[in-house]
Amino acid sequence: MKNAYNTSAYGSFAYVYDIFMDNIPYDEWGKHITGILREYGIHSGLLCELGCGTGTMTRYLAGQGYDMIGTDISEEMLAKAREYETDGDILYLNQDMRELELYGTVQAVVSVCDSMNYIMTYDDLCLVLKKVNNYLESGGIFIFDMKTIHFYSSILADSVQIDNREDAAIIWENHYEVRSRIHNYELTMYIAVDDECYDTEYDEDECTDEDTDGRLYERYTECHSQKAYTIEEVKKAVKEAGMEFMAVYDEKTHNEPDENSERVYFIVREAYQKGKYYNV
Repeated sequence: MKNAYNTSAYGSFAYVYDIFMDNIPYDEWGKHITGILREYGIHSGLLCELGCGTGTMTRYLAGQGYDMIGTDISEEMLAKAREYETDGDILYLNQDMRELELYGTVQAVVSVCDSMNYIMTYDDLCLVLKKVNNYLESGGIFIFDMKTIHFYSSILADSVQIDNREDAAIIWENHYEVRSRIHNYELTMYIAVDDECYDTEYDEDECTDEDTDGRLYERYTECHSQKAYTIEEVKKAVKEAGMEFMAVYDEKTHNEPDENSERVYFIVREAYQKGKYYNV
């Protein structure tokens, strides 16, 4: 039986994540998200990012004038985020988003880079939405993206991807289960041991290989699982969580998604809850 949330991912991968994710258009995503926030009248105030990883989007939004909290289930990813944080203005919390616990309410919550696809069951999706609803100010919004069924089934499918860099290499082995809509991928990483940037502390099943130039590399493996949801499933979960569904857009646009959409953005709004404390 699969875990409802993959807690083993982003251990060793954290140390090379930003190297291999340098093609992610964080600035474009950030401009899109900032635009949506301002459309809903949120020009400043406290925001929280779920699944913040190494904090790239968290720092971007902080640069736009928002006070930021970043949460992530991976302490290794947060350690990298804290290394990048020179001013100490961002609060990073090691939390499973299903167990979100903040010190008070926030103006908005965001989650990007398909972090929400790591929620492996519908019940847990509802739970996360309920948690977010609890910590949003009156009328606050939750902006999150998800990869689509089309992306997993037709773009990644059962492919093998190899990315070789100067000090590290990675092999992605993908497998999509059509019936369950669960995408599994195994990462095999080779990280140069003579580079201070990759000073790991893991006792995993690892071996050291040597390349043709005589350099030594340590091998690490991680298994990741994500689940694809239909738009209707997400809408149903939003309603069940007591929130208000506002819109769903194709990536970086205000266009409606279609059968070729690879990533979609959801905007949902806090709904009044009896017994909840509201700042007035």
